[in-house]
Amino acid sequence: MLALLGSSRKQGNTEYLVHRILEGVDHTSVHISDFTIHPITDMRHTEEGFSPVNDDYEALLHQFLEHDVIIFATPLYWYGMSGHMKNFIDRWSQYLRDERYNFKEELNKKKAYVVVTGGNTSTITALPLIQQFKYIFDFVGMEYIDYMIARGVKPEEVSRDQLALHKASFWNEEFKKA
Repeated sequence: MLALLGSSRKQGNTEYLVHRILEGVDHTSVHISDFTIHPITDMRHTEEGFSPVNDDYEALLHQFLEHDVIIFATPLYWYGMSGHMKNFIDRWSQYLRDERYNFKEELNKKKAYVVVTGGNTSTITALPLIQQFKYIFDFVGMEYIDYMIARGVKPEEVSRDQLALHKASFWNEEFKKA
């Protein structure tokens, strides 16, 4: 199991909740912000295709491909995923066409969970992001298992969201059984 932590802040609400979900579960957690991931120029419709990018993406990609269950964890930034998470997913366009990888075939083998944290007033503002993840996973054939939206802005504020903590405990028990 791999937890992809998309926050630009370490030890924030997103990471707090992921720790609760994965407590006692064999897993790997990765801060996407620890990797330099450059955006790409979309060249999929040109004869030369995508240009190689000199960054850390492939190191992260290899970790990603080694796991069958992925938790995509991101704070809600301006009603969407974090820039770190978006850059990671945007690069899939390049690797769907990279002959070194059977990327879409590999994605078809993965199960996806989504954790979104942010805002104190309503979880409704995160629903478009949940839907965006569903469309992304449908497009690449990943199995979208479940999602969680938690409230919290200031560090550890999510620790007061009883619904999120209850769901985190439920996921934890399910992951321990698997």
